[in-house]
Amino acid sequence: MSRELFVVPAPELERELGVARWGHFGRPVILFPTGGADYLDVERFLMVRALQPLIDAGRIKVYAVDSVCRLGWLSDVEPESKVRLQAAYDRWLRSELFPFIQADCGGSDQRFVVAGASLGAFQAWAAAARHPDRIELCVGMSGTYRMDRRLDGYWDEDWYFHDPCQFLANLGEGALLEQLRTVRFVLGIGERWENPAYTEAAVAVLTSRGIPTTVLRWRDPAGHDWPTWRTMLPATLNYLV
Repeated sequence: MSRELFVVPAPELERELGVARWGHFGRPVILFPTGGADYLDVERFLMVRALQPLIDAGRIKVYAVDSVCRLGWLSDVEPESKVRLQAAYDRWLRSELFPFIQADCGGSDQRFVVAGASLGAFQAWAAAARHPDRIELCVGMSGTYRMDRRLDGYWDEDWYFHDPCQFLANLGEGALLEQLRTVRFVLGIGERWENPAYTEAAVAVLTSRGIPTTVLRWRDPAGHDWPTWRTMLPATLNYLV
């Protein structure tokens, strides 16, 4: 299984963000890290090994990427700074990461799969909600889809448009909603150490707009942890990709 590491410039964040790639061919799958982790956590916690049969078969090509969660959502910076970091990260996805992956796939215009667990699930669903022209499947596991408690009551228009729970709820008929209805969202939730209200909120807003949504509930005793996610993601991709 081929493996290569890259750095992709993020000028607005005044840094470079790491990207790892496994595989040689197949549907591009972008993996966002959990919480304060970096892009190689999916390798340390054996998610890449769990996906190896799909990678070796040339069905998927995995790209694990850094995020800004540890700089913003999990730090003690002001709420406004958290919003600005999220907005800048979203622009990085669009202007830097997506073109990088497209070029690495030989210029293919195929849409991506995005996936993540915990705060990584928030990044996946935010990316899919804002960029349905580039993403066709979102797999969220044990997701934190509401950020209210991390913002201490702060709100501004920038946050409105980067929070799918807000802007999707008010999205009217038109080209964006039509495109979103071609994206499939698969959201997994367990019974231990989970907050079902997060997933329920995401499901409610997606289904209210007629966006295809599947909820997977597992009884794995590991619950909110890697053994569960290593089971769910390969099975989901094997079925849908």
